Amino acid sequence: MAFEVTDGEHGEWAVLHVSGEMDLVTSPVLRQRVHEAVAEGRRSLVLDLSGVVFCDSSGVGVLIATRRLMRSCRGRLRLILPADGHAGGGPAEGAHVNRVLAALGVRRLFDVHPDVPSAIAPEPGEADPLSA
Repeated sequence: MAFEVTDGEHGEWAVLHVSGEMDLVTSPVLRQRVHEAVAEGRRSLVLDLSGVVFCDSSGVGVLIATRRLMRSCRGRLRLILPADGHAGGGPAEGAHVNRVLAALGVRRLFDVHPDVPSAIAPEPGEADPLSA
């Protein structure tokens, strides 16, 4: 499966849909797309990782760097990660990233959602991060 990052927009949220393998070769592409979104003034970012079938340490590094970048500009980052299984009983595509982040003990650092609608929904009592 070829690596691909496609842009989407849902109101104030920039959504990057990522698919394929996040590794040493492809992770810089995602890093660049994140930096481009921030340079365009986007401060609310969703990374849809539901189509990622493999993620190595360089991919995890990009996710952690993205979290750090969004925090430094007082932005918001949400990840879309499927659970380990789906209705068919087998592992869901994208569940690999969920397992890798959990195994490394860094999943708790991220605001994780199962799909785009829940990721872009306002949190109860959520204030605009740019006005804080």
